[in-house]
Amino acid sequence: MSFLKFEKSELINLEYSLSREVIRSNRAGSYASTTIIGCNTRKYHGLLVCPLEEMGGEHHVLLSTLDATVVQHDKDFNLGIHKYEGDQYVPKGHKYVRDFDATRGSSLVYRVGGVVLSREVLMVSKTEQVLVRYTLLEANSDTLLRLSPFLAFRNQHALSKSNLYANTRYRDIPNGIGSRLYEGYPELHMQCSKAVEFVPVPDWYYNIEYMEEQKRGYEYKEDLYVPGYFEMPIKKGESIVFSASTKEIVPGGLKRKFSSELNSRIPLDSFNNCLLNAAEQFIVRKKKSTEIISGFPWFGSSGRESFMALPGLTMTTGDLPTSLKVIDTMLTRLNGGLFTEGSGWKSRAYPAADTPLWFIWALQQYALYDPGFDIWKKYGKAIKSVLEAFRDGSCGILHMTENGLIYAAQEGRPLTWMDAIVDGRALTPRDGCVVEINALWYNAVCQSLEWATDRDKVFVESWDSLPGLIAQSFVDSFWNPEKAYLADYFNDDFKDMSVRPNQVLAVSMDYSPLTLEMKKSILDVIEGELLTSQGIRTLSPKNEAYKGVYDGDQVKRDRAYHQGTVWTWLLEHFIKGYLDVYKRSGISRVKSLYEAFDEALASGGIGSISEVYDGNPPNDPKGGISQATAVAALLRIGEMIENLNQ
Repeated sequence: MSFLKFEKSELINLEYSLSREVIRSNRAGSYASTTIIGCNTRKYHGLLVCPLEEMGGEHHVLLSTLDATVVQHDKDFNLGIHKYEGDQYVPKGHKYVRDFDATRGSSLVYRVGGVVLSREVLMVSKTEQVLVRYTLLEANSDTLLRLSPFLAFRNQHALSKSNLYANTRYRDIPNGIGSRLYEGYPELHMQCSKAVEFVPVPDWYYNIEYMEEQKRGYEYKEDLYVPGYFEMPIKKGESIVFSASTKEIVPGGLKRKFSSELNSRIPLDSFNNCLLNAAEQFIVRKKKSTEIISGFPWFGSSGRESFMALPGLTMTTGDLPTSLKVIDTMLTRLNGGLFTEGSGWKSRAYPAADTPLWFIWALQQYALYDPGFDIWKKYGKAIKSVLEAFRDGSCGILHMTENGLIYAAQEGRPLTWMDAIVDGRALTPRDGCVVEINALWYNAVCQSLEWATDRDKVFVESWDSLPGLIAQSFVDSFWNPEKAYLADYFNDDFKDMSVRPNQVLAVSMDYSPLTLEMKKSILDVIEGELLTSQGIRTLSPKNEAYKGVYDGDQVKRDRAYHQGTVWTWLLEHFIKGYLDVYKRSGISRVKSLYEAFDEALASGGIGSISEVYDGNPPNDPKGGISQATAVAALLRIGEMIENLNQ
C-alpha cells in the first residue's frame, strides 16, 4: 500500500478487501459508503444515504449500489459484486479489479481483457447527490457501458423486502429517469452526462447478504429492486458521469461539477490530510444549525461527544467560526443546567451528567485559540446556569455534597459516558461520586472563576471558596496511597478501585487537584495496564470482568463496550497529561504513540479512525468505521507535538 492505494493482490483477497470500507459525506448529513471493492457488507452501506426531514430526519438508503457492465463483441462482463447464501459472490466483479486509490474520489480500476475502466465516486457538497464517473482508459473495440441501479428506499436500520406495494413506475427525465418506490419518499433522479437509452427490465434481486450484520446478530438478508439499466456507447478516453439526486438536474453540467468537486477535496496523501478530511465530514451545516455527527455510519449528534470533539475538529484547523456555531446550536438543547444528549437514531431523550462540564471544557479550549474573545460576556449566563444546577441539585439527577463533590445517580439509567445497558441494567454501574465528573467539575469551577474575575463580583464572591474544598475532598476521597491511583467512583462505603481510564481526566485538565507525583503515578498505571497502540482500554486485563474482544451480537458487544474495549479519544487526555508532566522530554514517547496510527488509516474505515478497537492485540478496529472523538483526538495530539517542537 502506498498510503491509501491498494493493489490487485489485496483487492481480490476478499477477507482483506471486504474488511476495509470507505465513507464519503456531503457535509450536510448524507453519505456514500461501501467496501473498497464495491461489495456492500452492511445495511448501512449505500451510494446515496440521506437524512429525510419528511421522515423525522432519520437516514434512508435510496440507492444501494450501481452495477456496471462492459459489453464488447456481444459479450457482457458485469463488474458488480453481491454476496449470497453459502459465500457465493454473484457476479464476481472483484476478479476484474486492478487497483483502488482513495487519494481522490475513491477510484476503482477494472481490467477486462483489453478494456481498462475506472470508476470514481463523489458526494456533492451540501447537496443530496452522488456522482459516479466512469472513464474508459483503454479499449481496442467498440464498447458499451450498462449501469444497473439497485434501489432500496428504506430506513438505514431496516432491510428491504420484495413486496406488491413498491411503485415500479418511472418517468423519463433528461438523460435518465425519476423513480419513487414508496409514498412519502422524495423522487430519486438518476441521470447521465450524455444521452442514454434506458431499458426497463424490472426485477427484484433476492436475499443479498450483509455479512457484517450477520456477525452483529442482526437480520442480514435483503431484496433490492432494479428498474432496468442505462446503456450508452463509450469511447477510449471518454468519461461518463452518472448522477443520483433527490432533485432533477441539468445533465449537461455533470462533468464540470464532478471535476470541480474533485478539485476542492483535500487529497488523502498524508496522515494529517486524512484526519483533516475526516474531520470535515463530521460537521453538518444546515440553515439554522451546525452540528457534529458522532460517527459514521449509524450515529447521530450527541452533546457530550460534540463538545469532546469540537476542539480537534474545528479549533486545530483554524475554523473558529464553526466552533461557535456548534456551541450555539448545542445551547438550544440546554435546559435547567443540562443538555439533551442528541438528535437522530441512538440519541438519548434524557440528559447526561458530564455533558455540561464538557461544554465548559470546550469553551476553555476555545479561549486558547482566540484569547481576545470574551467568553464570560457571551456564555457567562449559560455557564452559571450549569454550575448552579450542579451545586443546588435543581436538575434532579445530581447535586453537590457537603464536601464539594458531585453525586450523580438515576434509577436504571447510567449518567456517564460508560452507558451500556442490557436488560434494563447498566453494565458499568457508577452511581455516586464519579472520578471524571468531579475532575471536570473542579476544572469548570476554577476556570469560571478566572473568567469572572473583575467581571462578575457577585459570582466570584459566591464561588471563590469552593475550589479549595473540592480539591481537598477529591484527593481525600479518590486517591489511594497504597495503590497509587484514583478510585473510579464511590458510593457510601463502597469504593471501586478497578483500574479504568477515567482517572486520566484528573491528570489532563488545566485545573487539577493532583500533585505532580500523583499524576506521574496515575500515568504509570495507565501505561502499564491500559495503554495500547490504538488508544486506552476501558478496563485492565488483570480484572476478572475484562473482555478483550468486541464482537458478537449486541448483548455481547455491549458487555465488552466499556469492559476492556479500546477508545482512541482517551489517548488525547493521556498525552495531554503526559506532556504536562514530562514537557519536551516526553515528545519521543508521544510521537511513537501518534505515529502508530498511520497503519490504522488503511484498515476499518480507510482514511479515518474507527469507533473502538479490541482490547486484545492486535487491537482490530470495531464498531463504527469513522468516529468524531477519535479523529479529533489525533488532530489535537498532532498539534501538541507541533507546539512542543517549536
